[in-house]
Amino acid sequence: MSKIIHYRKDCIGCYACVEQQQEHWEINPKDGKAILKNAVLKKNIFIKEIHVSEREKTQQVVRDCPVRIIKLVDSKST
Repeated sequence: MSKIIHYRKDCIGCYACVEQQQEHWEINPKDGKAILKNAVLKKNIFIKEIHVSEREKTQQVVRDCPVRIIKLVDSKST
């Protein structure tokens, strides 16, 4: 398993994550920032486990985030 790490407070609401991976991302209509669906909040960081089959697509989301607030790590790393 891998984990998506999202530093939401720095999100600019560009929609890149939502456009590429709607199963994991949505935009909050109140503040315009991305939400990592079904994530756990730990110390102002949102964390969600994903299956290894989703790694490649998630890596593209990580690369396309203009403010670099999305990370992908092995589960053992967090």
